[in-house]
Parts: sequence; structure tokens; C-alpha cells
Amino acid sequence: MADEYQTAVSGVRGRLPVLPRAALNPSVIAAEQAYRKRSGLPQLTDHDIAALKAGEPMAWERAAAGGAVAAPAAPAATSAVPAPSAPSAPPGTPAPSSAVPVAASIAAGAISPEVAKQVAAGKKWSKSSIAAEQARRKRNNLSPLNDDEITALLGEPAAAAPAPAATPAAASATSSAPRPAAATSVVTSSAAASVARTGASTRYVGTPAVGTSRAAAAGGIASIGPEDNEINRGRRQFVWSAVAAFLVAWFIAFFRFFLPRTLFEPATSFKIGYPSDYGLGVDTKFQQKYRIWVDRTPDRLFVIYARCTHLGCTPDWKPAENKFKCPCHGSGYDSEGVNFEGPAPRPMDRAHVEVAPDGQILVDVSKLYSWPKGQPSGFNDPGAFLPG
Repeated sequence: MADEYQTAVSGVRGRLPVLPRAALNPSVIAAEQAYRKRSGLPQLTDHDIAALKAGEPMAWERAAAGGAVAAPAAPAATSAVPAPSAPSAPPGTPAPSSAVPVAASIAAGAISPEVAKQVAAGKKWSKSSIAAEQARRKRNNLSPLNDDEITALLGEPAAAAPAPAATPAAASATSSAPRPAAATSVVTSSAAASVARTGASTRYVGTPAVGTSRAAAAGGIASIGPEDNEINRGRRQFVWSAVAAFLVAWFIAFFRFFLPRTLFEPATSFKIGYPSDYGLGVDTKFQQKYRIWVDRTPDRLFVIYARCTHLGCTPDWKPAENKFKCPCHGSGYDSEGVNFEGPAPRPMDRAHVEVAPDGQILVDVSKLYSWPKGQPSGFNDPGAFLPG
């Protein structure tokens, strides 16, 4: 009967919330069934599942609460207070020294049913295992192991729990006959099985959805993942901010690909006024804007492109010397742009000119006329000048 009592206290309940409990939803019951399968515990029966869904005690819980585990017959003087039965032992076999304190602690509620199950299994825990269990309980907001539970798990001798004060009626009824020592190790009170324990395992009973961390906690299963504290929330926010910034930058680069890349340069075709606006000689008023000189002789008007034929520098017009002088390497050109000194290999080019429909001079620097060294000159080609 002692083995049946231990099973009634801890072996069947598993990780289900203790009594009194609210109605459990299917997700919590499914989590409990999975835990029992992993741990080698008996599965919940259809009657147990129906009782859990209705929020009622299971059959073995009702039996434990109703005094189904009864003590053997006692003398008439002690019949007023029934005592739980104890397993018979061969004559001369001493009872274990720690059996009475552990059983008394279980009866007094000092040891939880879950720990009582571990103690009944007979496996002793190490101090490192105790520390790991304490850390797990702290992570899951469960009550930590107390001194009695730690002592019982370590297998050390525990101090006997003080006997509860007896009522005068019970004391007078039991004073005439002593109770057997073995019988005092088991108590029929169902207080240890019916004390409600608060914590993460009962806080969300009946409400969490399947697959959520709250549903796992409601079923007594430790949730997986980092703790939800301020540091971890800050880290998650930083990571998501970095991901969002990367996506925004990528989308900007993606849409920028479809925008045209236009290079704005000065117009190559432009008007410079009427032929009557220019007198004989070199006019430099368009040197800065269009890089040209307008040169008029007695028989023609032409436009010199202001670029040295040596290395491309812009020469300067020297009116006092009546010549163009390159400031880079000293090349010299006469008033018509023909080289006569310095390293320049040939005369400067001339731009295409024509008269626009409105009578103004239209210049096109995209089309140039040159006089290569040792070759015929293009300065007399149509478009290289306007008749004077």
C-alpha cells in the first residue's frame, strides 16, 4: 500500500497542476501525454482526460482524497483516528532511518509530489544536479527547492518533521494504545496532494494556444529560448533594425538602377550673333563660355577652337604681339591660328559655321576642320568659314 500511496501522490500526476485546478485545454493535455511518453510514465486514460477537461479530480485523486488508502485494523481504542497501513516487514528487519522523516515531510507538505517521485525512484542527486534544477526553476518562475527537498534528493538523513498538534478528542482516543512505528511513516491526509501551487504552470491554464511558449509552461514543460529581459529585447531590436536598414538600402540601390545617369555638358551647337557684330581681328568674348575665338579677315569670317594642338591647353591672345601664346609649353600661333613657334605640330582647328534662318551665326564645335602636318588643309572646305 505504501507503493500505491507514492504512485497516487506523484507517479500518475506527472507535470499536471495539483488540485484544485481549472479545466485544462487539449494543448496542455497533449503536452502532458508527450511528457509521459518520453519519461516512461503511464498514459492518461480517456476517463482521466475527461476529468481534466471538466476541471475535476481524476479517479486516483478522488480515491486519495476520500481515504481509499486506509490503514490496517487498529485496537478499538484507536479506531477514532484511522492510521494508514504500512508494508509488512520480516521480523527483525529494521526500518530505514530516513523513511520516517521523508514520509513525514511528504505528509506535512514540505516535499512536493514531484520531488517525492524522484525520492521514491531511489536515485540520489548530486549537488551540481541540484544547482541545475534550481536554475531551471528560476528560469520558469517555479518555486525553488526547499531545504527538506534538497536533503531528500541528496539522500542525506533528514530531521524528523514535528508532529502536528493533536486535538483533545484525538489525544484522548489514542492515549490508551500506542501506534505502530511503521504505521506512523504513512499519513492518509490528502493535503499534500490537494494543496494548490501557483506559478507559470497554472497561470495560463485553459487559455494558451497550441504551440506557444505559454502553452508549454502551462503543461509544466520548460520553454525554449533566451530569457525575455531588457538586454535580450535590446539585442533583438538592434538586429531587426540592422535587417531593416539593409533592406531599405538594397531597395534604394535596386530602384536607382532604373534611373538614367545623365552627364550634363555644354551645348556643342550655339549661336553667337550676327556677322555685322564682328569687326576685323580676333574677338575673345566667347573664350570662357564656349572656348572659341571669332576671327574676321577682309575676305572671310571663321571660328578658331581654342585648344593647343600640342597637349590641349588653352592659349592666350596677345593683342600687343598679334599672336596666340600657349602658357603651358610656349607654342605660338599667328592671328589666324597657324603655328609658327614652339612644339605645336600643326595649326589650331576651326569650328563649323553657318548662317541660321534668323540671320545669326550658328557654330557647331562637334565638327572641326584641321590642317594636319604635311597634308592638305581643311580650312577652305565649305562650312569652315563664312564669306566676308
